[in-house]
Amino acid sequence: MKIIDISPVIDSTIGVWPGDTPFHRTVNLDLRIGDNITLSDIRTTLHVGAHADAPSHYTPDGADIASRSLDIYLGPCHLIHLPDLGPGARIVPADLEGHAIRHPRILFRTDSFPDHRNWNEIFNSLSPELVDHLDKRGVVLVGLDTPSVDPFDSKDLEAHQALARCDMANLEGLALAGAEEGDYELIALPLRIAGADASPVRAVLRRP
Repeated sequence: MKIIDISPVIDSTIGVWPGDTPFHRTVNLDLRIGDNITLSDIRTTLHVGAHADAPSHYTPDGADIASRSLDIYLGPCHLIHLPDLGPGARIVPADLEGHAIRHPRILFRTDSFPDHRNWNEIFNSLSPELVDHLDKRGVVLVGLDTPSVDPFDSKDLEAHQALARCDMANLEGLALAGAEEGDYELIALPLRIAGADASPVRAVLRRP
């Protein structure tokens, strides 16, 4: 069964939200210099690379990532390719014309954030109307290939608030350039980090 890795490589060059904590790995012991083992630690934002937000990230009484059901992040999904939205555009329900919502997990490939090591501020995002539209069709998770479900300059975070209202999970920062539109099995399990507002995921797609 073919596995498509949709997680960008995480290293010191990966972009993070401006002002957030960049990824840094410190090697404390190293076999290459005579130590008996290699041992390292990392410092990073939890919103690095492909990651799952917890409701506590955008609502004060929201659940932490350790409390989220793993069932949300594992199962049938449909990937929709929308390459012509325009710089900074939000995805709206009308953009889904001709695209069936067949599964409870929907991923959007926008191609608007093609290089995770070259930050840009005009990536595509979700409209709150789209979140409501997907919720009415039984969607429990929405993901996309950009750093946020809201525009870069959004302060009200309307799409995040719509996710909270619908109790819909999200994935951000996916690397979808190698995935064609179609049906897959999604596996993108977050770490069980108590109290955390997000978790990196190793997201993959498999053909059913």
